[in-house]
Amino acid sequence: MVGEADWSKLIPKPTSRFLLVSCDECNNKQIVFEHAKTVVRCKVCNSILAKPRGGKAQIIGKVLDVYE
Repeated sequence: MVGEADWSKLIPKPTSRFLLVSCDECNNKQIVFEHAKTVVRCKVCNSILAKPRGGKAQIIGKVLDVYE
């Protein structure tokens, strides 16, 4: 029989997360994927919040919270 500790080894956990990012220009809060593959812009002022870098995105705004 497989115990609780064994299941945590068998089932992989994701390494990517969602981030709550505050825009530097207008302080709008927006959720951004940590591994964004495209440029993410603010919905209010259209400034750049995240730029793709091949793996994890470069976050331009301030990270307020992390959602796993």
